Amino acid sequence: MAVIEHETTIAEAADRLSRELPGHRVEILQGRLTVTPPADGSHALALSWLIEKFYDAGARTAGLRYVQGVGLWLPTGSDDYAIPDFALVEADFRNHKVQKNCYASDVFRLVVEVTSSNWSDDIGVKVDSYAKADIPVYVIADRHHDEAILCSDPRNGAYRVHRTYKRGGSIPLPESIGVSVELSVDLLLDGDEH
Repeated sequence: MAVIEHETTIAEAADRLSRELPGHRVEILQGRLTVTPPADGSHALALSWLIEKFYDAGARTAGLRYVQGVGLWLPTGSDDYAIPDFALVEADFRNHKVQKNCYASDVFRLVVEVTSSNWSDDIGVKVDSYAKADIPVYVIADRHHDEAILCSDPRNGAYRVHRTYKRGGSIPLPESIGVSVELSVDLLLDGDEH
């Protein structure tokens, strides 16, 4: 009896894991498959707070939408994509679907990641990947190091601006995102006031 072997591609493996691990975030970052467990309460509250901030700032009136868990197609590999925790996107972003429920990077104005157990991806490979995708502004709520990081002004595949903010401070976002917003570091890290 002949045995036929089928070599699984990384994209097929990602699809299978997405089906087998509901609630987990499956991404392919620079050719590497990553899986993130569901968010904890502080993580979820930080994302809810961001929705309130961008609503209050008039993002919808400015022709923008704020979304959670929407795929971003990356130029770093043939199957690469990320699923940012939060993003500010052009209102017509749904017209720019690439594949696998992922959208073209040029509709993203801002991406925010709140670190979880795989915090090193958010402060490492995603900084590089988002810069190569020309995401104008990337904010990291780095709960592992208890600080927030603002990356902006991508040029030639790297962010030219990289600033760290400590607790008690706030991050003034570049107005180039389309709205005027300042983010509290404490609320990004904790999700609400304690």
